[in-house]
Amino acid sequence: MKIDYSGQGSVEWDEFCTYMQLEYTEKEELVVRSKQVAFALPATMKPLSHGEPILKIHQISDGMIVTLKEDGAVSYWSSTLQLRKSKSVFHERPIGRKAKWATDLVTMPQYNKLIIGTGDREIQLYELSSLEPHCQINSLETVPLKLDYCYTGPDECAVVYGDAQGCVSIILMTSVGETLRLWKKLPKVENVPSISIDHAVQSPNITYIRWKVHEDWVTKVKYFQSIPAVVSTSNHEASALVIGCILPSTNIEQQMREIKEACREGKGKKAGFGVSSPQQRVACDQTVFSIYKGVKTFDFCTTRNLLITGGMDRLIRMWNPYVPGSPTGILKGHSALIFYLHIATEDGRVFSVSTDNSARIWDIQDQSCLFAAHPKASFLRGELTACLYSPAVKGLYISTDSLALLSLKTKAEPQGSYTTSHKEAVLCCGYSAGFRQVVSCSEGSVIKVWDVDTGNEMFEFGGAHGLSAVTCMTFDPKGRRLVTGGRDGCLRIWNFNNGHCLKTLSREDGAPEICDCCYLQVHRNTFVMSVGWARRIDVYLDSAEDTRHVQRPKPAWEDDLMKGHREDVLCVAQCPPYLLATGSYDGEIIMWNLVSGRIQSRFLTPPPPNAEDPQTVDRSVLSLVFLRTRAIDAAFSSAASLLSSGAQGQVHFWNVQNGGKFVQSFNASRLQQQIRKLAVTADDRLLFAGDDVGYVCVYDIQHCALALRQDPPPTVNFWRAHISSITGLHLIESEQVLLTSSTDCTVRLWSITGEFIGTFGQRERWSLHTASSWKHPAVPYEVLIDPLSLPSHCRLDGKIQTLSDVLSSESTEDTESDSPNKVRNRLPSSSDREMEEINSAFYPQHRKWRRHEIFKHANKSPDHAGPKLYHALKCYDVDDVPAACEELDLTLAGIDAFTASSEREEPAGI
Repeated sequence: MKIDYSGQGSVEWDEFCTYMQLEYTEKEELVVRSKQVAFALPATMKPLSHGEPILKIHQISDGMIVTLKEDGAVSYWSSTLQLRKSKSVFHERPIGRKAKWATDLVTMPQYNKLIIGTGDREIQLYELSSLEPHCQINSLETVPLKLDYCYTGPDECAVVYGDAQGCVSIILMTSVGETLRLWKKLPKVENVPSISIDHAVQSPNITYIRWKVHEDWVTKVKYFQSIPAVVSTSNHEASALVIGCILPSTNIEQQMREIKEACREGKGKKAGFGVSSPQQRVACDQTVFSIYKGVKTFDFCTTRNLLITGGMDRLIRMWNPYVPGSPTGILKGHSALIFYLHIATEDGRVFSVSTDNSARIWDIQDQSCLFAAHPKASFLRGELTACLYSPAVKGLYISTDSLALLSLKTKAEPQGSYTTSHKEAVLCCGYSAGFRQVVSCSEGSVIKVWDVDTGNEMFEFGGAHGLSAVTCMTFDPKGRRLVTGGRDGCLRIWNFNNGHCLKTLSREDGAPEICDCCYLQVHRNTFVMSVGWARRIDVYLDSAEDTRHVQRPKPAWEDDLMKGHREDVLCVAQCPPYLLATGSYDGEIIMWNLVSGRIQSRFLTPPPPNAEDPQTVDRSVLSLVFLRTRAIDAAFSSAASLLSSGAQGQVHFWNVQNGGKFVQSFNASRLQQQIRKLAVTADDRLLFAGDDVGYVCVYDIQHCALALRQDPPPTVNFWRAHISSITGLHLIESEQVLLTSSTDCTVRLWSITGEFIGTFGQRERWSLHTASSWKHPAVPYEVLIDPLSLPSHCRLDGKIQTLSDVLSSESTEDTESDSPNKVRNRLPSSSDREMEEINSAFYPQHRKWRRHEIFKHANKSPDHAGPKLYHALKCYDVDDVPAACEELDLTLAGIDAFTASSEREEPAGI
């Protein structure tokens, strides 16, 4: 059935192949869309004063950014690049003596210290908050070019640095706090307490190891405790990247074997290590990666077991750290030296920056470039000196002539327990009985197909109308093809199971937005009809013999051209065999004869009775629905057979026979909000109305708007389905369920009596025929906490606004009247979580008191049972309050006053 969309009863081999190819093409595009990411361009820039360049950008735990300049100037910035503090940490030297210069910076957050390497072969420690000098280790063998720090355990740490001789030095410290306190009391050199490396290693709390690793200076070094190992890089090809141990291996046999082999080759090898003599690691203690032109930068992710490198050859290589022979992938695209790399583990992305100020985002799984920010777009100018990716702000900090933040474009994620079906507002939805599938269309031109029995997403395809929103939809009579209308003025016919666009229906001169569409069957011919901002009715012949991909409409009706709508046509409804109704923005409704194309009658929507100025009232007709049992039955010739939505929540009844006339109207919205969608059952007994704030109201219209009866229809049920405007309302009577969609990005399923089944896209799957798998009696969380869902009561509408105020006031009243039901102590207030549990248990689908649910819930939390019952009593229509209190053994202030009120205000619903 999915392949045979035309219903011919057979499938050709080429049709099968085409279907499969298109289906998997759309699935591939779906994966690509889900990974779409981009930088917000241009970058946020912060100009820097003239002087030395920034050497290092580092982020500390509170989200602040620390930068270090070559002259020792340390600056603190907010995450949005607001300068908070700046200070030059180096002591001023006498005139004529060469100024000290910095090489690198790291922090010791556990000890509130800042570590800076200097060109005078020093490692200096400063207070992180005040930037006052604490101590320094001087007289190192060489200049520490690159630094790293790692907290290795309680009061233990490791400081690692790489130098210009290709050596990696490791300082392991125990009793760190005590050691730093002792060092601070040492004699000062240039106003900094100092200790030489030779004296430092004599302490029992210090272990010093120096490895000869590379034949060129170290370009980056990092300690990974999870391995544990030190990873260092250089521009020397033979030892471009080395993963090596910290301490020598305890495998004596392996070490002796390698020493003997080295002796046979005539090379001496010393065992052990010291301050002045860097040692070579044995082969079993390190893994060496030989990479063309060396490595400038790298990053390592232990979670994904992924190592990436970049350097002079402009390629990003992806490695398995245990397989140094060849990379697992190569990312090509940069046209200059790779300066910075970062693996965003949680997002599955790699961020890279090259020296031409170009930044790229790569997908780890697909090994493809997701986005490239060129300097012409980002406005990055000058020489690149430092980079840092911040997971907290989802952006790259880049230092050139200015300090810049290149942040990702991100959409606000739903908070708390929010569940969404689409990323954008849902504008329409429908149900295909043949496939038992729900189809929903969004503002972002994305169409999703859902399984109605479980809520699973079956398929999705995007770009249905390019960048234009999909505003309306309908199905062909067999339910196998989907017709969508968009803001681009086109109709498209789809095989919605694989995203294949079968036809495009559009006018030659183009058309503005299409607002509604429907399928028509006249005699043996089928047609697609659309209405919209063009203020005309476009009719397209739906024929299997017409093989044109782009199809034009049939000639317009004469009455439509001469006497049609004068404003935008917003909705259309059909009643077989020949009636058609259209409604427009100015409140006009026109009845058409489908066979002749002539106007049969026209109506003007009346203003609401309480309107101050009828000329300024919005009379737009947003929805039309026929009562088909009345329209085709001669016995109802004087009864209303057409319903339309009007202003301020009004629904109007119209008689369409004998020239037509207005019969009656009633207020269908509890909050006087405009009705967006109408739906009736097949027997025209129940009317479902969805309004602008998400309420669904159900009315019994079986005996309404007859010739002799003008009474408003009785209310059967009402509930709040969404927190914003309802855009789709469809009855699936074969399953006794109601389908709704809304601009709050959700599509939901309800029983016909208002029980919440679930939101399409939720994690938990439901079984349509197993009520225990439904969300009922819970309600959607965002509906629960929305202010419009709060109950309405005279006490709450007055000066008293909170539960504690109510309890306090009522307790005072009871004390004065000496009531036996007074509350001696103020009851504890309920938290938001408790309120969610309360409403989950007490949600009134039939507006009846489900006492067993309340008693069960209250007995679980006896300490909070009082306020919970009080909330329930204030929110819902309760008949037997004293009995409920007695069964719970509770006494509540205000219960008697609440139940005794003869004019109890009906709640607005939740």
